[in-house]
Amino acid sequence: QVQLVESGGGSVQAGGSLRLSCVASGYTWRYDCVGWFRQAPGKDREGVASINIRDDSTYYADSVKGRSTISQDKAQNTVYLQMNNLKPEDTAMYLCAAGVWYAGACRDYRYWGQGTQVTVSS
Repeated sequence: QVQLVESGGGSVQAGGSLRLSCVASGYTWRYDCVGWFRQAPGKDREGVASINIRDDSTYYADSVKGRSTISQDKAQNTVYLQMNNLKPEDTAMYLCAAGVWYAGACRDYRYWGQGTQVTVSS
C-alpha cells in the first residue's frame, strides 16, 4: 500500500501564499505521478495540478495556472504545491493522490490522502 499525508493548509487573506506538502510512504514504486485536487462544499472535485515523478512533467488547471507551482523532492518522497496570489475561490479541502502516467496525463488515481483545508478570506 501507499500512504499519503498532506499538510500546509491554513487560513490566509486574499493575495497570500501557501505551500502544501504531500508526503508518501509505503510501496512508493507503485505509482509514477501525483496530483493535487480540491473539493469545495457543493462543488465537484477539481484536479488542479499534477506531476510525473519520473521526468517532472507537469499539468496545471486553468484556474491555478500562473499562480501555482507543483514540484517534488524525490529524496523525501514529497510533492509540493506552492500557491500564490490566493483568492477566496481557492477555498477548499486540498487532497493529493498517486496514480499512473499515460497518454500525457496522470490517471487512475489509486491512493489518496485525507486532505488539508485551505481557507482564503477577502
